[in-house]
Amino acid sequence: MTAACCSRAWTLRHPPPDSVAFPRLSVADAFERFETDLKLDWIAGDAGQNRVLTRDVDAGRRPRLLGPLNYNSANRIQLLGAAEVRSFAEPDAFEHDRFEYALTSASDLFIVSDGLSPPDALKNLADSGGIALIRSQLPYGELLKALRHELSRALAEREIVHGVMMDVLGTGILITGDASVGKSELALELVSRGHILVADDAPEFSRIALNTIECRCPPLLQDFLEVRGLGVLNIARMYGDAHTRRRKILRFIIHLRAVSGENLEGLSFEGSRMSEPSTTRTLLGTEIAERTIPVAPGRNLAVLVEAAVRDHILRAGGYSATRDLVEKQARLLTGRTPTGRAPSGTAPESDSAETS
Repeated sequence: MTAACCSRAWTLRHPPPDSVAFPRLSVADAFERFETDLKLDWIAGDAGQNRVLTRDVDAGRRPRLLGPLNYNSANRIQLLGAAEVRSFAEPDAFEHDRFEYALTSASDLFIVSDGLSPPDALKNLADSGGIALIRSQLPYGELLKALRHELSRALAEREIVHGVMMDVLGTGILITGDASVGKSELALELVSRGHILVADDAPEFSRIALNTIECRCPPLLQDFLEVRGLGVLNIARMYGDAHTRRRKILRFIIHLRAVSGENLEGLSFEGSRMSEPSTTRTLLGTEIAERTIPVAPGRNLAVLVEAAVRDHILRAGGYSATRDLVEKQARLLTGRTPTGRAPSGTAPESDSAETS
């Protein structure tokens, strides 16, 4: 299978590059996905397995996704711990007029924690209303935390961006640029220098927390890199499993721009050589620092990318080489140096001169 075929197969199942997707997870799929980790077993409500869990654009007008079962506020996933099981133990506890919302239409799933037996009235409601009733052996607090974590990943807003995702010096970077600019060739050189490939061609990004964007490699493209002239390469088999990984947090974007050698100087995107790089790109509502690197014959892009990443790490820690140099120049012009010595070419004032 060629890389083009892989890419087309991926596109058939997922949105095109630079598009936003809102994942939808059926209750049956969620049960299968979380069954082992959350120690689940299905109790009642088999007809509810096709109900859908999602965070799509209409979700703001729907009940919140997860929370404890109560009479006042609705949740699409209703949790019951020991307190809720006791509170809803009466036969009439699930009468519709006791709830301030439509229970059967607002709820998509009931989950009972601690391996507790659910009330008989809840079992009857699950079967009659077509709502899945599931039990977990995990304690309530642990189950709530695990569900929030797993659902935030499974239902996170996603976007596919054309480029190559790499782990360079422990920092997740996305390499972008026009077709044939050399993204895959650069990725291959970075791998040969000891860095790690995450995803080629169609990395998938999701916002898993505030200001946190995670990249995942589509399973179909895992370990593969297409390089013009060489075809499809399996990086894991060629360089070892340590040179690939499935996911990485995005911290930095490198954009490659092709230019001719004679036009390299004075490009509008270069700006002042002493200015601070401040370009960012918005991805899933999060600002990500971006650096544009000109591509021209004779330029060692792998070295430039490594230097850009090292500089980004320093800037993230509060250090700026540009600011440092400007401050040193300012001290020099005012007659002060970092060591307190007079500028070169001038004689320091002596004590005798002050007393004469």
